[in-house]
Amino acid sequence: MRRQAKSPLPEDDDGRTIADMNVDGMPWYTRRTGPSEKGKTPLSKDELRAYRWAALKSALLIVLIFGAVFALFLAFCDFIWFKK
Repeated sequence: MRRQAKSPLPEDDDGRTIADMNVDGMPWYTRRTGPSEKGKTPLSKDELRAYRWAALKSALLIVLIFGAVFALFLAFCDFIWFKK
């Protein structure tokens, strides 16, 4: 009768990593490279320009919303709150 090799993982553990505990400064830290860049293609100039334009539009929208809220607050203070 052949014996099965004892697995270091518990029976209900499938071996997937939920949170990587390999943190710089810990005694068990091992330096390793991140995910490989194999298979990834760099963005073309048009794709990069579109990405930057979308980021700029979203930032401008946020600035516009904050500016409108501030302007409404100033109008509220001027015409309603501090009215004599």
